[in-house]
Amino acid sequence: MHKGKSGELNFGRLLRSVSRFGDLEAVVDLEREYRSTYREHLDRVAQMAAALSSLGLTPADNLAVLSDASHTYVELWRACCAGAAIINPINTRLAEPEIVDILTDAESTAIVIDPAYAATIDRLRGQLPRLHTVVLDDTAGSANSDVPHDAKLSELLAAQAGAKLPAEPSPDAPAVLMYTGGTTGRSKGVVLSQRAITLSCYRMQPIVDLGERQSYLSFMPMFHVGASSSWSFYLPAGGRTVVLPTFEPGRVNRVIESEQITAIGAVPTMLTMMLDHQDFRLAMLQSLQLIVYGAAPMPPELLARLQEAAPNAGLHQAYGMTEICGVATALTQADHRRGGTQLQSVGRPALGVALELRDPTTAEPTAAGEVGEIWLSSDSLLTEYWKRPTQTADSLIDGWYRTGDAARLDDAGYVYLADRVKDMVVSGGENVYSLEVENAIASHDQVIAAAVIGLEDPQWGERVHAIVQCDPSAVSAAELDAHVRTLIAGYKTPKSWTLQSEELPRSAVGKVLKRVLREQHRPSVAT
Repeated sequence: MHKGKSGELNFGRLLRSVSRFGDLEAVVDLEREYRSTYREHLDRVAQMAAALSSLGLTPADNLAVLSDASHTYVELWRACCAGAAIINPINTRLAEPEIVDILTDAESTAIVIDPAYAATIDRLRGQLPRLHTVVLDDTAGSANSDVPHDAKLSELLAAQAGAKLPAEPSPDAPAVLMYTGGTTGRSKGVVLSQRAITLSCYRMQPIVDLGERQSYLSFMPMFHVGASSSWSFYLPAGGRTVVLPTFEPGRVNRVIESEQITAIGAVPTMLTMMLDHQDFRLAMLQSLQLIVYGAAPMPPELLARLQEAAPNAGLHQAYGMTEICGVATALTQADHRRGGTQLQSVGRPALGVALELRDPTTAEPTAAGEVGEIWLSSDSLLTEYWKRPTQTADSLIDGWYRTGDAARLDDAGYVYLADRVKDMVVSGGENVYSLEVENAIASHDQVIAAAVIGLEDPQWGERVHAIVQCDPSAVSAAELDAHVRTLIAGYKTPKSWTLQSEELPRSAVGKVLKRVLREQHRPSVAT
């Protein structure tokens, strides 16, 4: 997988180019009271790469990371992508069986963990006998590192003074292995190449009109593809990344003001919580010049509130997915200034991205104005689904990726999402695949059948709702909730339930008619 001529589309080349920013502040970790210049940061990244190599990892090996956001996580991202290893960031909200499934599938032999997750990994060691655990203990203010581990990151780093960055990888080399929710009930590993991640970074510069010396506040989880904002997008312009470990709306508001943050990325649910916080003042967001949002539609009333609360900020919407390494279409700041019906779209294809709408059955192009499945072509597409040749062949066809999302185009090329070909629920910006939740529910011995749909929710955009065929006198929603939480992440667990003895509506071939269920349950559901 490492064959191919060298070229500029590798992250190591990009990282070396920012040495010119020397004494400018590069990364700030407020939780750990840590600040570094670009010169100091590049030294740390080089030491991190050498530390990973000292574990026996090669550029072809997968390194798992289970941690909240921190400056060390940024350094891990950049060290791996510079050529030290293939980074496999693990969703911290997953249930233990899901973590085992991913680490087993990825064939991971090493994992870097925040002390907060050490007990979780220790409980799983019997199922993961080859896994070498490195505890993240390298900064003042870290949680207690006296937890089960095989090595301490601080000691590995201390032995690497004066280390240099690894040799530049081939543009074709794999850089990232990122697992996404599975429509087949299991997560799939998306393999992204050096070319994909580097091109995605360069593509974002003109898309969001990044000026020099931006200060970006990172509070999105670093296991999401959207976290690339924190470790890649602001490098070419010498931007500063300020890291918070998790999203807390009051703290985010305060930090934007105190650090004079110029750019943030969030899902609409987060923005609503920031504006609704009891301590919010209009002065808090005055420094913002850019607000990037995505993962869910922006309600018109929220858009109006943002424009009032952050009058100096341009708004930018991005639609994309892990499989295209981020952004596929963009609704730009200029689009927002013009306003009109196009604000209901997700914008037009990003630079270098080709988009077509095709019939989901025949794969033929749809007629103008008709709804079709979105197909994308770009050099930032995934290389493959890890160890899934059949799914790779079904999704990557002659250089095109079929997204499973349905949309229509207007005459100006703006993309309007119509529905999801795959039954996915977007709740609070998280993708929840219905089949995965249905399988977890159906594993309870009192369940006859289950269907999961998304219902509109004022806070979460959509909430996960389950309709379960069972004997309601034999099992309760609370029992099912507790059962499901042992198998899948809490955010995937239904927020509301309907338990019924009646059969679920089905088609002539036995398929559950979710369209009928959505109509039946849309008006009001007790939560």
